[in-house]
Parts: sequence; structure tokens; C-alpha cells
Amino acid sequence: MQQLLPVAIHSVLDKPARYAITRFCFFFNAICAKTVDVSKLDKLEEDVVVTLCLLEKYFPPSFFDIMVHLVVHLVREVRLCGPIYFRWMYSFERYMKVLKGYFQNRIRPEGCIAERYIAEEAEEFCTEHLSDVNTVGVPSSQKMGVLKPLSGFTNTEEVLPYIEEI
Repeated sequence: MQQLLPVAIHSVLDKPARYAITRFCFFFNAICAKTVDVSKLDKLEEDVVVTLCLLEKYFPPSFFDIMVHLVVHLVREVRLCGPIYFRWMYSFERYMKVLKGYFQNRIRPEGCIAERYIAEEAEEFCTEHLSDVNTVGVPSSQKMGVLKPLSGFTNTEEVLPYIEEI
């Protein structure tokens, strides 16, 4: 998102507001990098304060709640705990969305989630370990999805090479 936002606002906002938002995006690019240069952390901390001051010029005071203020402390968190990607919760949040989609019984959601999770694990196990087994009475995967041509097109010579491939 921090890479696309400066491009998206290029023709929408005036130059000073665009500059402040772009600086904010560059700050997040630097913080979220896989490798962080420790010698540049002090400069980043100063830059984010100046960037927030620039943002205060162009956004109303109602925009600046506690979450915007917490950006100031991100540099100290990187200094104390290391790169941010070690502590990201995005993958867990995405998986929680998958698990929330499993339940249908509002009285016992944990049971629905556990039952569906076990069924999914069993299905994955079977498809992984039984993929080489020949089935009886089930068409092979090579023939599944191949449609026969319409009878009106069989007379043309342009279609004949494609029919012979089938």
C-alpha cells in the first residue's frame, strides 16, 4: 500500500499535501524493510515527527487520534525489537478470517470450526497421499473439461485439425 499510495494521489491532491503523504509512505517503506540500517533510525525518528506536523497542516484535527500518534513510537520499537516483519500479524488475521467462515451454528461456533478444520485436514491428507492411486469408474483428469465441438462446425476445414487433436 505504501508503494501505491503516492502514485494514486499524484493527480488528486495539491503538491504540499501530496508531499506530506509521500513522506509518510517513505517512512513506512523504511520501517517495513527486511533490513534496517541502525545508523539511520535517529534520522527516521526526526523525519516522522516532521512528517506528522506536515500532515497536521492538511488534515482536520479529528483525523489525528491515538493511532496516528503511535507512529512516532514505531522507530523505538524497531530499535528495541528488530525488524517489524517478525511481529506482523497479517497472516494470522487472514487465517482467522478463514476460520470465521467455517462456523454456521451460532450456538457452538468452536465445534463448527474444529469439525470443519478436521475435515479440511483429512481432505488435504487424502488428496496428497492418494494422488497416485488409479480410480475405478471415475474419468481420468485428462478427459475432464474437454468439450465436443458443435456439429455445425465439423464441416469446415479450419476446425478439422483441432478436432483431430481431441
